[in-house]
Order: sequence, then structure tokens, then C-alpha cells
Amino acid sequence: MSDALAYLAKARPDAVGHYFAFLKACGKHLDPKTRNLISVITKVDAQTERGFRQYLGRALREGCTPMEVLDALLMAFPTLGLAKIVWAVDIILAMDLPEFQPGALGAQGEWHDVIATKDIAVGEIRRLDCEGRGLFVYRDTARSWKVYDSRCPHQGTNIPHLALEGQTLTCPKHDWAFDAHSGECIRKGNSPLKQWPSKVVKGRLLAHW
Repeated sequence: MSDALAYLAKARPDAVGHYFAFLKACGKHLDPKTRNLISVITKVDAQTERGFRQYLGRALREGCTPMEVLDALLMAFPTLGLAKIVWAVDIILAMDLPEFQPGALGAQGEWHDVIATKDIAVGEIRRLDCEGRGLFVYRDTARSWKVYDSRCPHQGTNIPHLALEGQTLTCPKHDWAFDAHSGECIRKGNSPLKQWPSKVVKGRLLAHW
């Protein structure tokens, strides 16, 4: 919600309340994924960046895949046109969402050198930066590793190293908490951290995205 709408909702709830009730009633027969995809398209059509970011996040949390988002944009080509679709994709790229990385979409992607295996002890969790991407690395056993994207799946907030307490990662923006061993969300939200495929080659930990 914009600051102006939030103000009007407080200043004139008798009038603006009807507007929000109308919006809520309009989508009551749609499943959450469809409802949010439609909202994504309306925000792209109006080129409202803040609203697009908001509803894109909601669509992903409701179970929409990145491919479904891209399909919705492309299916709306007759009304959006190429310029608005490119505008939307530029914003998606700027958000740097892990779900939209080429490797996550099934494209070729690349293997990236993260760290020497000898530099992380068994049982250790560490936040690292690799080629501009924040990562949390957990060494489960001598041969078992997990590499998670540091971005919170809620709104893409980059979780800092200070968010780690024991094995719990807590996003500083809205307090979504994650188990750094499994990547699962354990408080507030319901979406896990994105885990990147990883492997060890000649004493180096590699991750793929």
C-alpha cells in the first residue's frame, strides 16, 4: 500500500474502506496464485514499480513458479506490449531473486568457486560473498555441504552475518527465521531459503546458479 492510501485509510476509513472491501471481494473466487498473478499484470500495465515488487513477492510466496510469472507476462503481450514486459523483467533482474537465476530456471548456469573446504570446519555455518552473491554455507559432515542464497524469500532482503544465532537465521526486516541446517522457515513465514547445488572439486567448494 502506498503512503497516500495508508493515510486516506486512516483519515477517511468510512470512504476508503469501501474501496478495499471491493478489491477483496473481487478475487474471492480465485485461488491465491491466480489472484496475485493478475495483480502482477495490472501493476506492470500501470508501470507501478512498488506495486509490482509487492505482488511479485506475494505470487512467489503463494506458490507461483518463476516460469509461471514469465508465462503470465508473455501471455499478456497483446495488452502490455514488449516495452512493458521488458520494464518488468528489468525490475526482476534488479531484484536479483534467486528463483529467476538461469541455473534455477533449468538453463545452463555456471559453477562458482566459493571457498577452500579446509577453511570451514564440520558443523560450521558461515556467511560468504561469491561474485556479488551472498551465501550461507553449512558443512554438515566432512563430505556433505549445503549452500543457501542469503536473500530472504519474503521480500528479497539480504540477510547479514549478524542475523545468525546458533543455527537460526533471522531476517532483520520482518523477523522470518530459518534453520541454517535445513534452510526451512521456522517462524512467521512458510518459504525456505533457496539452496544452490554444490560440489567439491580438488579441495574447493563450488556452487551452481
